[in-house]
Amino acid sequence: MATTKSTAAFNRDRLFGFALATLAAIGFSGKAILVKLAYYQPVDAVTLLALRMLFSSPFFLIVAWRHAGQKDLRPLNRRDYLALLILGFLGYYLSSLFDFIGLQYISAGLERLILFLYPTMVVVLSALLLGKPFGRKEVVALVLSYAGIGVVFFDEINIQSEHLLLGAGFVFASTLTYSAYLIGTGETVARIGASRFTAYAMLVACAATLLQFLLTHPPQALLLPMRVYQLSLLMAIFSTVLPVFMLSAAIKMIGSSHTSLIGSLGPVATLFMASYVLGEELTPAQIGGAALVMVGVLSLSWK
Repeated sequence: MATTKSTAAFNRDRLFGFALATLAAIGFSGKAILVKLAYYQPVDAVTLLALRMLFSSPFFLIVAWRHAGQKDLRPLNRRDYLALLILGFLGYYLSSLFDFIGLQYISAGLERLILFLYPTMVVVLSALLLGKPFGRKEVVALVLSYAGIGVVFFDEINIQSEHLLLGAGFVFASTLTYSAYLIGTGETVARIGASRFTAYAMLVACAATLLQFLLTHPPQALLLPMRVYQLSLLMAIFSTVLPVFMLSAAIKMIGSSHTSLIGSLGPVATLFMASYVLGEELTPAQIGGAALVMVGVLSLSWK
């Protein structure tokens, strides 16, 4: 009887974990849609990113404050603070800034597919910088993934060719900086804990973004249509704060490998949301290219 109850509880927790991972993937994917909707209004990338960080920061401040009050946690040392500064700047500030700039020029669907290349970039950077193995499986993954991006890219040229290369370059830079961030997080997260690391690194990014805004924009730049504030708040809650913590909970419940596999729903969700909400054309070439990218990335996880 006890075994049956424990098995039922285990299955229920796993089902909840899969649901959280799915919602996190959709939430992260919705960011591109919200950004594109905001760009219909007179707002630039730096201002929009500053609003997103401004609305997100209270939630991360609460998490950081709760961790600061826990006496059982290991105190942070100078090395920890330096790692948080570098990784928060690289992974959450620079990566987000490049992404927001790129979305001014390319479709939400192409943006999400380029961002989804990050596991292949992690493999390449790990091989170049850390000497990690790089074999036939990795080569196949790279060929499939970048062939898929090529198919979607050349299909987009027929739809919108102006500044396409510039936008794709910025999003690729976003993916590259995020991949470098991921390589550096492992040891730091193990030392200070996942939720504490996320909260502190996000606060570093918030501070950097707001500082950039103050240095480059007058205060009048915040006099924006109410629609921009509404979309920024939605972006902060449903595409930043909630997905971050849902992802952490899902990894605890079902493991990182299952969570990352469910994350492959992201590009598909973005393509269909962009078609439905933004009216972006969904062509057979885009579907085929997206399939190649997902097969290539997921092949890195297949045994």
